[in-house]
This record gives sequence, C-alpha cells and structure tokens, in this order.
Amino acid sequence: MPSVTTITLARHGQTIWHKENRYTGSSDIELDDVGYRQADALGAWASSQGFTALYCTDLRRTKDTIAPIEQATGMIASVEPRLRELDFGIAEGVTMSEMRERSHDVVLAFEKDPCDDHWPEGENPRDAAMRARAAIQDVASKNPRGRVLVVAHNTLIRLLVCDIMRTPLKDYRRRLPIMNPTAATRLKVDANGEIGIIFYNLDVTGVQ
Repeated sequence: MPSVTTITLARHGQTIWHKENRYTGSSDIELDDVGYRQADALGAWASSQGFTALYCTDLRRTKDTIAPIEQATGMIASVEPRLRELDFGIAEGVTMSEMRERSHDVVLAFEKDPCDDHWPEGENPRDAAMRARAAIQDVASKNPRGRVLVVAHNTLIRLLVCDIMRTPLKDYRRRLPIMNPTAATRLKVDANGEIGIIFYNLDVTGVQ
C-alpha cells in the first residue's frame, strides 16, 4: 500500500486586526472573541476527523487556535516555525489604505507583482513558498500514512497552494483572493514528497 499522508491546513481564528484588515504577518497578536469561538468550533470538528498528529507555528494566534483541538483530541501540537506567516516589512500592522497614503508608488508596484516588488523590508513570497513546501514534506515524512492537522496562516497557505498548482506566485492575490479564518485546505503527500490538493478553503466551523 502506497504511503500517503493527508495534511489539513487550517487558518488560525480571527484576530483583533481582522476587521480593519491590517497586515499581521510576523506580528504576534491575539485572537478576538470571534476567533476564540472559531477555535472552539474547529476543535469540535477536529475531534471527529481521526487526526494522528497536530502542528502549529510559533505565533500566538495559531497556538491559541490549536489549544481547543489539543483538548479535544488529547494530543499535543508540535511547533513548525517554517509554516509561520510572512514578514510584511513596512506593511506590518498597517492597512492597505494607510499604505497608499504613505507610499503610493510602493503599493502600485506591489499590486502589480507582489513577489518581485514585495513589501520593503519584508520576506519574498518565493522564499516563503519554498520553506512551506519543505516543511510540509518533512511533516509528511515524519507521519507516513498519517492524518495531520496544521494550524497556519493566510498568505502562507495561499502561496503554498499556488506553488503546488504551478500557478505563478505573483498571481496569488488574484487567483486565491480569500482564505477565511479556520477554513481548511487538505493536501495529500506521497512517499516521494509529491503534493496534491484535495480541497481548498472549506468552512468547517460555520462561525463567522
């Protein structure tokens, strides 16, 4: 029987910057009240999915999201820092409208090509996609035939999906414009590290 690992990537719950749509990235901020309700609902859903391992990143919002899942499943999550969100540099903690007021030309360049002209002082999305792919392959190799749940981040997941689908990474904002809090994306990884997509951005909690 071929060794295939399924990995479900869930975005963390809603944060205190969500409604204002501030770039969060490497900023280590907490969930809001809705986010904690989403995390509880994600834990209830996860309890019936037969997961065999849990992972999260080193940022608080993923740790707080996975805590109810740990309680529901009796497992402790491993931390995988390579799946953390991008650092958005000068855009951290800022809204797009505020960025337009501060650096209109920078925003125009970013909107045209967010890879070659990513946010100054921030991470190149191509580098983020590479580290995400490597992390997923490593998680799969440690959990052959396992069912793994990973709580991760919006832009990182979208970049990884584009990379798997061989979609130009510069188009990630246009091709995959939405990733809802606690929505799930499921991958399958074979013994050779080849990654496929089973579903994307599936609402599994019903909490908005």
